[in-house]
Amino acid sequence: MKFGSLFVTDRCGQKIELRSAALSDSDALIAFLKTTSGETPYLIREPDEVQVTPEQERAFLQNKIDAERDLLLLAFADGKHIGNCSLMSMGDYRRYAHRCTVAIALYQAYCGRGIGRLMLETVLQAAKEIGYEQAELEVMAGNTGAVALYEKLGFRRYGTFPRNAKYADGSYDSAYWMMKEL
Repeated sequence: MKFGSLFVTDRCGQKIELRSAALSDSDALIAFLKTTSGETPYLIREPDEVQVTPEQERAFLQNKIDAERDLLLLAFADGKHIGNCSLMSMGDYRRYAHRCTVAIALYQAYCGRGIGRLMLETVLQAAKEIGYEQAELEVMAGNTGAVALYEKLGFRRYGTFPRNAKYADGSYDSAYWMMKEL
């Protein structure tokens, strides 16, 4: 799905551009995956597990651009890519057509500035306009800031996945399944 540019202002007074991903963003998105995977334990992979090629990333982006009910929203500050927020269907089955999943990540330097909230609000509004009735997400239980944000946006916890992620040091973190009716 294509989403035109929207300009918002973060808590620091910086102008942030929100727009859908383009094929030309592929290299920046691969670098983003590698960096953010190392900045936080709350994403699903380690930096060395990011093995996507530029060709694979462009194919992925083309799929998102062409999809009528999926959106990969990017955030930019001063022309630099700083974060992603995705909206994805649960599949092509009519019984699941009312459900979507959302996910978000920002470079750590841009966390706590309200950008994540602005991106999520934009994606959730798009989801509602597309016809989704509920948005779902999975979040690591230890990511208390994200959990609090999701709850402020109206998501509620409906389940816990114990020992959802195992870290290199042998410790585990559980995850919450959260949902918001649109």
